[in-house]
Amino acid sequence: MDGHTGTDNREQKPVALALQGGGMHGAFTWGVLDRLLEDGRLGIEGVSATSAGAMNAVVLACGLLQGGPDGARQALHDFWLSIAQSAERYNPLRWVPWLKGAHTLGLDHSPMHAMADIVLRILSPYQFNPNNMNPLRDVLEKQVDFEALREHCPILLYLCATNIETGRIRIFSAEEMCAEAVMASACVPTLFQAVTIDGQHYWDGGYVGNPAIFPLIYHCNTQDVVIVHINPIVRHGVPTSAADILNRVSELSFNSSLMREMRAIAFVTSLIQQGKIGRGEMKEMMIHSIRSDETMAALGVSSKYNADWAFLSFLRDKGRAEAEAWLKGNYDNIGQRSSIDIKGEFL
Repeated sequence: MDGHTGTDNREQKPVALALQGGGMHGAFTWGVLDRLLEDGRLGIEGVSATSAGAMNAVVLACGLLQGGPDGARQALHDFWLSIAQSAERYNPLRWVPWLKGAHTLGLDHSPMHAMADIVLRILSPYQFNPNNMNPLRDVLEKQVDFEALREHCPILLYLCATNIETGRIRIFSAEEMCAEAVMASACVPTLFQAVTIDGQHYWDGGYVGNPAIFPLIYHCNTQDVVIVHINPIVRHGVPTSAADILNRVSELSFNSSLMREMRAIAFVTSLIQQGKIGRGEMKEMMIHSIRSDETMAALGVSSKYNADWAFLSFLRDKGRAEAEAWLKGNYDNIGQRSSIDIKGEFL
């Protein structure tokens, strides 16, 4: 495993995780990870992640390094609590006079978050945040020991970002891990200024890989990939409002790269199973999926900016419940077969 020890042992089934991004909806992934770590029957060999998934991934890795599965669970809790506490002190729209004093109501349909969504479509981060303040970076630097991860990362780790000028995918490995790499992966261009690393400029990785599966295929020994979805694949009905249309366009865009990789995996799998390619020539992947399209489709797009602790806890609990149901129904498939119909889901 390229010098990494992983978290699996002989009694565990090794898997690779693919974590999608989606703003504060990433708390759903926190819940999934929390339940998988608590269960203890899966060994995490590698993680590929994007945006909010990237944040979950580095916190997971640091927690595993410092305290094993229990340490990872605590680290994830502390990270998301810090996000909520930071949100109470910091509002990227506080420079907009008519938003001062706005407050949140309920878990999802908040006037504050709806107004934020509108303003972010009018003003660029270079206008409403000229000093490029970013509380997420501060939280990451306090919660994650990046130097330790670069030297002793316990899992294979890959974060995806989009090169703005070339449109190419950039994968940051554990050896390159730093706060700026995570911020590059999570750089929503309407919310944050571009992140520059070694003279190259990056936006959110979701445009080209949400998340990227190929690093897990190339570098992990396990054939099992568990995808934790944030963006709904299926959303019934035709959106008619401007906000809903733009939201669905964003979901389709951020799912498109994953759909393409799944089609390629399905194609190779079919060739292997038909005997047209020898099993020693290509790697047959087994794909698994943890998601709740119903939960995510019911949330408004503005809730991606909602860092209220009650809302994050709500999503965590949803993630735990989905992971619990997935373990009950699909654990025996690990190491044996895909637990989803790849052709039916993605072709």
